Amino acid sequence: MHRVYLSLGSNIQPEVNLPRTIDLLRQYGEVLEVSSAWETEAVGSDGPNFLNSCVLFITGTPYKELKEDVIHQIETRLGRKRSADKYAPRTIDIDIVLFDDMLCDEKYWNQPFVIVPLAEIYPIYHPPFTHETLLETAVRLRQNIWMERRPGVLSRYNGISSQS
Repeated sequence: MHRVYLSLGSNIQPEVNLPRTIDLLRQYGEVLEVSSAWETEAVGSDGPNFLNSCVLFITGTPYKELKEDVIHQIETRLGRKRSADKYAPRTIDIDIVLFDDMLCDEKYWNQPFVIVPLAEIYPIYHPPFTHETLLETAVRLRQNIWMERRPGVLSRYNGISSQS
């Protein structure tokens, strides 16, 4: 089984689409932990604010199939429209941040909207290329950006295993 940390983001009906995404993920594996939802301004566009969250997802699906057969299917099912504008508003964006403790792309380490929610559920993670834990990085990054915790959006998942 693989331990996968996913970043979820939405700025089209995010209060609906983040929980729907978590529920759909449960069809493909087990959701063990869910961070709070965090509101941030849209990056790269004047679109509506985003809500972002991270989840710990346990699955037997290998990386490539997870991305192509699970994530893209869920994004499509929730109405994600891909366009040339990578900053366009979206119903859901799902990114694999960590796969079996391997950071999938170092760019995530500088994105507060990924790191702050991830630090809630995996504060002790320490990538090999930095001298900071995830929690230390989250604290540092939060000093430079407006983010607001939205506790009610995903509260039904707090402390609840996906198998409950």
